[in-house]
Amino acid sequence: MKSKSITYWAITVALAGFLFGFDTIVISGADQPIQKLWNTSPLFHGTFIMSMALWGTVIGALFGGWPCNVLGRKKTLFWIGILYSVSAIGSALAIDPYSFSFFRFIGGIGVGASSVAAPIYISEISPKENRGRLVASYQFNIVFGILIAFLSNYLIGKFIGGTAWRFMLGIEALPALIYTYMVSRVPESPRWLIMKKDNPQEAFDVLEEIYTLKEIPTRIQNIYKSISKHKEEKLFSMKHSWPVMLVIFMALFNQLSGINFVLYYAPRIFEQAGIASDNVLGASIPIGIVNFVFTLLGMYYIDRVGRKKLMVIGSLGYIFSLACVSWSFTINAQGIAVVASVCAFIASHAIGQGAVIWVFISEIFPNTLRDKGMSLGSGTHWVCAAIITLITPYVLDTIPEYQIFAFFSMAMLGQLFFVLFYMPETKGIGLEDLEDKMQDGSLIPT
Repeated sequence: MKSKSITYWAITVALAGFLFGFDTIVISGADQPIQKLWNTSPLFHGTFIMSMALWGTVIGALFGGWPCNVLGRKKTLFWIGILYSVSAIGSALAIDPYSFSFFRFIGGIGVGASSVAAPIYISEISPKENRGRLVASYQFNIVFGILIAFLSNYLIGKFIGGTAWRFMLGIEALPALIYTYMVSRVPESPRWLIMKKDNPQEAFDVLEEIYTLKEIPTRIQNIYKSISKHKEEKLFSMKHSWPVMLVIFMALFNQLSGINFVLYYAPRIFEQAGIASDNVLGASIPIGIVNFVFTLLGMYYIDRVGRKKLMVIGSLGYIFSLACVSWSFTINAQGIAVVASVCAFIASHAIGQGAVIWVFISEIFPNTLRDKGMSLGSGTHWVCAAIITLITPYVLDTIPEYQIFAFFSMAMLGQLFFVLFYMPETKGIGLEDLEDKMQDGSLIPT
């Protein structure tokens, strides 16, 4: 195995995750300034300003499997970079809430499509021994993008006046253009080249950068066997009902943790916890730092202890930390207690769901259904995220914070049950071997 080539390709494609994270969080710094500038109602603000990117993400996720299948993984990743660039520039120059919402929608499509294309590509070029770590590099870049967005928002807000939000949004164009250039220079997925182009020679050239010459014929033969075995199969069939159920519940519980609720509205939550309004962006920075550190830990352990153990640890951390946030609001604790509890929650997410979700969903479907299965999991994730973001301004105005976080904590009891009794361990199993084990039931927890 020639790890340098794989690592370079994985890091390049994972930069789509950096843009995902940056784009997701940068809106938090523009949230209240935009609402004041255009004097939008809470309903309009939640439906358009804050949610249009997420609805674009839903579209990108639900349909992102199609360009991955037809155009290829590489071309899809390239056009994702174009979408990010157009969105950043257009949002920064928007003259009204409608044009702003449109360009945020465009960026959302890029986010959704990247959550399908990037994990698929990385999983298909990675050897089984470190597939988890390499696919998790996408999540690491999401977290890194989140951290940089928090820092960027804070610094721009501190040194630039009333138009700071435009600079917060527009600066994303720079990394978007760099990513677009870099991804244009990676090779196509060898599995896609065989599956859609029936081009074993070009696939051989790519695999030569990954495996030894002796290994490659067997790899190509296994890919052909997998394609032949599953060629006419449908995603929604009894044969694939277990992996379909797994990705739906994995994505559903990801959002029932409240992660996007916290990330999008951290400044507003901290303000309601008693932190002065001019300090809330600074108080959000520890979230990004904790997320970054514990995502690194998740990357380190995912191929050592496995996906399932990380999910158990994360679930227990969710339950405890969310209960602490709820209790802090109940007793009107000082803002620092809320910040500390939220940071514990972020740590639990980063080492559990954050590290595992994109790895797990990209692994458990056959080659011929991986793009559709990834779209299903990612689409479910983003539909739930969009709904939560849509109703959050209303919820924050009408429901006490302690009740909101108590609900999230209770939901994570459900996740713990799901992980213990239904989630299989996929660590260290090749993609073609894994699809066989998913079919014969040998991975079903007992």
